Amino acid sequence: MKITSLHAQRVRIPQKPPIAPYQNRYQAGTHKEALLVRLETDNGLVGWGETPDDWINKSFEGTPVERLRTQVLGRDPFDVELFYAENTLGSYLASGVDMAMWDLIGQATRQPLYKLLGGAVRKRIELAACMGIRPYDEAKAIAQQYLAEGFTTLKTKAGRRADEDLEMVRGIRDGVGDQLQLRIDPNMGYSPDVALQLARDLEQYGLEYFEQPMHFTQIGESARLRRRTTTPLALNESVTTPEITLQILELRAADFLLPDTYQCGGIVGVRKVASLCEAASVPCVFHCAHDLGLKTAAMLHVVASNPNFPLANDCTYYGLVDDIITVPHQIERGTMLVPEGPGLGVTVDEGKLAKYRV
Repeated sequence: MKITSLHAQRVRIPQKPPIAPYQNRYQAGTHKEALLVRLETDNGLVGWGETPDDWINKSFEGTPVERLRTQVLGRDPFDVELFYAENTLGSYLASGVDMAMWDLIGQATRQPLYKLLGGAVRKRIELAACMGIRPYDEAKAIAQQYLAEGFTTLKTKAGRRADEDLEMVRGIRDGVGDQLQLRIDPNMGYSPDVALQLARDLEQYGLEYFEQPMHFTQIGESARLRRRTTTPLALNESVTTPEITLQILELRAADFLLPDTYQCGGIVGVRKVASLCEAASVPCVFHCAHDLGLKTAAMLHVVASNPNFPLANDCTYYGLVDDIITVPHQIERGTMLVPEGPGLGVTVDEGKLAKYRV
């Protein structure tokens, strides 16, 4: 079986409250943009992948179809490890192809992806609700809403000012007490000195973890910070290759790691990271990039099949106005079921593709 056709297109789907407006330290967002990759084989099978728009580093712009075709056409979709090893597309674009290849493998074998990855250790996946930077009153109200909807965990954006972050955390704790596990993510917004002081100031609020407070290259600083505070530390932007993951683990620079397909080069890369972390007894949480239905499905399959994702995984899916799959994922009391269809287990709606095409 060979890949004979590749198409890629960008889509933009609006978001709704309480996700929108989603204020991180960079910007406030009201929609989700993604690049969708469609692969077809010589026996007529079709597989789909999804990667987020790289609006920070601009590792790709537009819809780089010819660049993708040069690296992908003629490959056997079962050779996902070889594609990972030979990747010259960068992690964003490669992750969309990798996902579509796994979808094709599932179509060819008529098996859901989680079975191809080793079978399910869990079928219902716990989700962490997410929130942008909000003032005290709004943070308090949104936390109460999420608790009422059945979520057990809340993650907030942060990173503009330490005093703003503390006020937001205080609002959440005043609203729901310790009934929600709480994570905050400054997206590399702070220097080591500011991050350390904030971590210490956060100790009284009992965070589940403090995510990526410093630049992704400052792994040694993360290790030093972790030794000087009782607030648990997590890393996301730093988590890319197995080599860097091993460095994080050897330095004991984090209590939790958050891999994602677009940062690790695909499902293959995420699983490599998770295996290293499992050996080091460091739990993983699957990161979310405001995922549409395809990437959400990939998360569900990976988490379902890997024991080292024991916590709630990031999710903003409930904040989409619509999706590009025919049957949207359903959230029940803060959880989703892993799809049972072949491959990713979801079907792309061609009408929705046309409607939301950029």
